[in-house]
Amino acid sequence: MPKERRGVSRLAASADRRRIAVISLRGVIGGAVRTDETLRTFGEARRNPRVRAVLLEIDSPGGSATESEALYLGVRRLAREKPVVAWIRSTGASGAYFAACGASRILAFPSAIVGSIGVISVRPVAVEALRRLGASVQVTKTGPFKDLGAPWREPTEEDQGKERALVDAIFRRFTGAVADARGLDEAQLARVTTGEVWLGTEAVTLGLVDRVCEDEDGALREAQRLAGLPHRRIVRVGPRRTVLQRLGVPGAGMGPPGVRWIAEIEGWLRAPRATL
Repeated sequence: MPKERRGVSRLAASADRRRIAVISLRGVIGGAVRTDETLRTFGEARRNPRVRAVLLEIDSPGGSATESEALYLGVRRLAREKPVVAWIRSTGASGAYFAACGASRILAFPSAIVGSIGVISVRPVAVEALRRLGASVQVTKTGPFKDLGAPWREPTEEDQGKERALVDAIFRRFTGAVADARGLDEAQLARVTTGEVWLGTEAVTLGLVDRVCEDEDGALREAQRLAGLPHRRIVRVGPRRTVLQRLGVPGAGMGPPGVRWIAEIEGWLRAPRATL
C-alpha cells in the first residue's frame, strides 16, 4: 500500500470514535464478581453511542443463582441493542455460562472448561456435633419452613421436598435460557444439562459454543465483524483493577475477608480445573 494511502487509513482510524468495549467477568459471581457494579457497566456500555459492540471476557466457575440470572438478563438487554461476543477464555461454568447465554455469540478457548449446567443446594447438618457438645438450639418460628436449611436439625421429608422444588424451579429457568439462546431441542438440551463440563472444542460439537477462539484478538475480530466496523478500536470498561489484581494475587480487590471471600473460595473449589 502506498505511503499516502497508509497515512489516510491511519488518519481515518484515529478519527473514528466508535469503539468495542471490553468487559471482564472474572471470579465467582457473588464473590470477586460484584453483580451490581457489572450491571452498571453493562448499562453504561448500552447507553454510550460510541460503543458499537461489546466483548465479554469470561473466566468464572459461576456462583449465586439469582445474581447469575441477573447478569444473563443484563447481557441479553445489552445484546438487543448492540452485538455482544462472550469469549470463555478459561472457565465458563454454571452461572457464568448462564450469563454468556445472553450474548449474540459465544466463543471459547479450545481447552476452556464449559458447561456445568445445573443447580446445587448444599447445607451442613450439625445435629450430631451439637449433641456431642451437649448443646441444643431453642427455636420459635411462625411456620414449618421458617428454619428451612437450618443446620441444627435434620431435614424432614417436607423440607427436602421444598428444597427440591426450589432447585428444580431455578433449573428450569437456567435450562430455558440455554435452550432459547442455543436453539436446542428437548433431546439436545437433556444431553448438556447433566452438570457435566466439556472442553471448548467439545462444547462446539454439542451446540453450547459457536466456535473456538484462541486469543482476544480473534474475539475482537468477531465483535468488529458483527458491528460492521472498518477499524478495531477498543476501550476497557468497568471498575479500575488494582495492581495486585493485575498481578493475579488471590483476594485482591475483594476488601476485608468476609462473605465474598467464602463465596470465592467455595466457587473455585467446586470448579473442575486442569493443570500441567
